[in-house]
Amino acid sequence: MIWNEKIECASRDEMREIQSERLVDTVQRIYHNVPSYRKKMQDAGLVPGDIRSVDDLEKLPFTTKQDLRDNYPFGMFTVPMSEIVRVHASSGTTGKPTVVGYTRKDLNTWAEVVTRTLCMAGLHRNDMVQIAYGYGLFTGGLGMHYGCENLGASVIPISGGNTQKQLQLMQDFGTSVIACTPSYALFLAEAMDEAGIEKENLNLRVGIFGAEPWTEEMRREIEAKLGLKAIDIYGLSEVIGPGVSCECSHQQGMHVNEDHFIPEIIDPETLQPLPEGEIGELVFTTVTKEGIPIIRYRTRDLTRLNYEKCACGRTLVRMEKCKGRSDDMLIIRGVNVFPSQIESVLLEMSETEPHYLLIVEREGNLDTLKLMVEVQEQFFSDEVKQLEVLRKKITHNIQSTLGISVNVKLVEPKTIERTAGKARRVIDNRKI
Repeated sequence: MIWNEKIECASRDEMREIQSERLVDTVQRIYHNVPSYRKKMQDAGLVPGDIRSVDDLEKLPFTTKQDLRDNYPFGMFTVPMSEIVRVHASSGTTGKPTVVGYTRKDLNTWAEVVTRTLCMAGLHRNDMVQIAYGYGLFTGGLGMHYGCENLGASVIPISGGNTQKQLQLMQDFGTSVIACTPSYALFLAEAMDEAGIEKENLNLRVGIFGAEPWTEEMRREIEAKLGLKAIDIYGLSEVIGPGVSCECSHQQGMHVNEDHFIPEIIDPETLQPLPEGEIGELVFTTVTKEGIPIIRYRTRDLTRLNYEKCACGRTLVRMEKCKGRSDDMLIIRGVNVFPSQIESVLLEMSETEPHYLLIVEREGNLDTLKLMVEVQEQFFSDEVKQLEVLRKKITHNIQSTLGISVNVKLVEPKTIERTAGKARRVIDNRKI
């Protein structure tokens, strides 16, 4: 099922016309209502009339998370607070949170784009959707919630955590769709195994997983353990929340709702747009939001775009599963390292669990990389020789992939901290 066929199957010319008209209107509004944007445009020698179509997008200045923090809390809103009916904020690990506001129309837009993504994932009104994303200032829970209701599906708003209750409701309510982070999906599978719950006795058929990067290997692991189709959904609060893009059942990239969010790919070093098909940093411009429109927002996520028509019939541009983040990338002894690369190696091995922690230290002038990884119960032996063989195997496989040495430490199952939210994969103790 396609929720909005006219838009989701529009030709490239039709889409560009929609984007251009909406971009021109958005630039006018931010110029006249947001002082920080107006100053940036003036510094660049721009006036709103210089932006006539989507072809002029690259003339506009970028927006970063720091811009939102500098204008905390409401300095980038384009409407008075009397028109803002909802406020969300990022959990920001450092500094002030990034705050976003929604008008009544914004909430309707949000419900529309999430509903589209749910249809892409194969959901319908007869589904029972268990939302295990957090509710509150985080946009995940409520974003999914209103999209599901708009679709007509039944919602179980359980929020994150409380794993035993999650399993109970899955069984008692006949949950057909689970929505949570991929790392929590694996944690649920682990808890199912401990409780003796067979996947065949559940009604699960689709999982909608996002809020953190995950690999194809992790997808296969989740699908095998939970007996469902694992769908990748993408969103970020600064753009709207969940619903920016999502995979369809073909799982060949996430369709971007580009009539609302115009994507670009830039070189994170030069900040210049990259040719179609090249991997770079994803940038979004929102063109329908009223409360806090965002121009050329640097997501820091690394991906590429594919404009070919999908087998599902949609013509919306597709973004690949994110490879990592330009700001989460580790540089170890001159080598670029993404946690997802290590995850891929571990998930290809039968002896390890998909739970690991990377610890980066600086000893003297030399960076060191330590990997703590859980070993599956049946392979965690008291025999030191067997564990040493496994440790050397992991070390070799990772060194072959990354090209640098890594100090591998094997730990018992369930040693590494679990979380219902985003998994913490890296501790960087260097002073850089």
